[in-house]
Amino acid sequence: MKVDDSFKYKKVINIGVVSELTGLTERKIRYYEERNLIFPERNASGTRKYSFQDVEVLVAISNEVEDGVSTFEIRQNIIKKEKRAKKIMTQGQVNAHFKLYKNN
Repeated sequence: MKVDDSFKYKKVINIGVVSELTGLTERKIRYYEERNLIFPERNASGTRKYSFQDVEVLVAISNEVEDGVSTFEIRQNIIKKEKRAKKIMTQGQVNAHFKLYKNN
């Protein structure tokens, strides 16, 4: 039986719980948001909501910072990954459109 992991992406966790799960202060979590490293949603009253995926990203960011990587470098790496992913997706769309995919 395949487990549905869509729950990982639902933004339902408040910042206090994220702080407890990650060991990061709420201020540090907000700082990472200010640096465009994490993107919580906000509910109608303005409360930040995070997903389990966000928690994983925050732990990874914290580990990188602990290893001496600056938040600027982390953001640049995120941008590079996003560009690569977009390029791969675009190439896949072009291949599908022109039926240029490999036959295995």
